[in-house]
This record gives sequence, structure tokens and C-alpha cells, in this order.
Amino acid sequence: MEEPKRIVIKVGTNVMTNKDNRIVNTVLRKLVDQIATLYERDIMSVLVSSGSVIAGKEVLSNGVDIEDKIIRRQVFSAVGQPRMMRHYYNIFQDYGMRCAQVLATKRDFDPGKHRENMINCYEGLLSEGIIPIANEDDAVSLSMSTFTDNDELASLVAELINADMLILLTDTEGLYTGHPDDEDSEMIKHVTADQKVEHFITESGKGEAEGRGGMKSKLGVAKDAARKNISTFIANGKRENVIVDIVDGIEVGTRITAEDEN
Repeated sequence: MEEPKRIVIKVGTNVMTNKDNRIVNTVLRKLVDQIATLYERDIMSVLVSSGSVIAGKEVLSNGVDIEDKIIRRQVFSAVGQPRMMRHYYNIFQDYGMRCAQVLATKRDFDPGKHRENMINCYEGLLSEGIIPIANEDDAVSLSMSTFTDNDELASLVAELINADMLILLTDTEGLYTGHPDDEDSEMIKHVTADQKVEHFITESGKGEAEGRGGMKSKLGVAKDAARKNISTFIANGKRENVIVDIVDGIEVGTRITAEDEN
């Protein structure tokens, strides 16, 4: 596998939170450490990060008196976005690196001026060695302009910047032939875009802490990206050095490709 020059990394809420649904700073630091390692090798990363809603709940610890779920989520996200960026800004600064926040709604990726502006923004940041941190603009997103989840956003960003690789980090090792906790389940190491493996997916039922993505979504997004010749992986974000290992061609997680490589 040829070394990529641009990769998109999506980190889910379950990766960055503990069992009390609080952001774990050490997890974010390990994530940035790997991005910094790749940066030294002239591999640029775009980070698609969840966590703003959880971060907002940490700030508004007493909750809010808003019954409407959508408005409540908007409030938590709007409050949490600066907190998440402060986490990332401080950690990247420790590595002598710079980061930037890029918020978007789904319509920003439609052909036209919005898309052109998005491309110019990402190209400008990447050319200056600045790590873009992307997230959905929950504060203004409406139903018609909302991403299915951040997996979809990551896939669209990967296509937008002509990324070589897309890594979807979750809290399981990859795609399994059954529930990940079942002893009889085996991890599927390689899937092609046209391979029918959806019947293997068994959602855990726990959901993703304040997230919307599940394995079914990840597989669909991964297949779509693979068809666009973006090598895609689903892997455990809590595994030590997982991103660098994937880039180095070490067999980690589930790889999704356009065609069988054998």
C-alpha cells in the first residue's frame, strides 16, 4: 500500500469519552500525537471530531430548561464547540502545530459557490500546514441540511480534498461476523465495496454517547468512499498507535476497498 499524502480521520464520541460520558483529554492527546507523527512525514490530516454536545453538557452541568430536543442539542453544541476547540488548540500548541475549526452543513457540499468556498478553505489550511478540525454546524443545521452523522461528513470531506485514506475510529476493533462481544464472532479484516456483509452487523443497543453513527452507517459510508478510490478503514480509536499503524500498512481493523486486492 502506497503511503498516503492526505488522510481524513473521524473520531466518534465513544472513543473520546469515559463511561461517565466525559471527555478524556489523554485520548485527545494520543490522537494529536499520531497526527503530529504523520505531519513530520509530510502526511496531512483532517480531523472530523465529535464531542461538542458532550462538551456542552459538561459546561451546562445543571442542564437546560428546553423541551425541544433539536433546540436543546443546538444549545449544547454551540456551547461545547469552543470547549472542544480549546482542548485541541492547547494540545496542538504543545506540539508546535496549529489547528483550525471548519463547521459545515450538508448543503455546503452541494455543487456551487458553497462547495468552492469549502475547497478553498481546506486547501488554504492544508497548504499552510494547519490541521482542519471539521464538525457539523449543529447550531444552524436543519433537517434538510443535516448529515446522517459525522461518518458521512468525514466521507464528504475526504472526497472534497481528494484524500488518499479515510479512517473511521470507533470503540470496536472493526466489523465482526456477529456482536463484537460474542465469543463466536470473528473480525472481518477486508471487505470490498460490492461485498454483501450487512447481515453481519449487530448493533450493541448502547448507541453512541450523544452521537448518531453506528456500524451500519460506517459500513455504508466506507463502501461509498471505497468506490471513489479512497482506501477506508474502520478501527478501534482506543487502540495504541492505531492511525500510524494503519498508514504503515499494519493489519488493523477492517479495510474497505473498491475491489478485491488478491
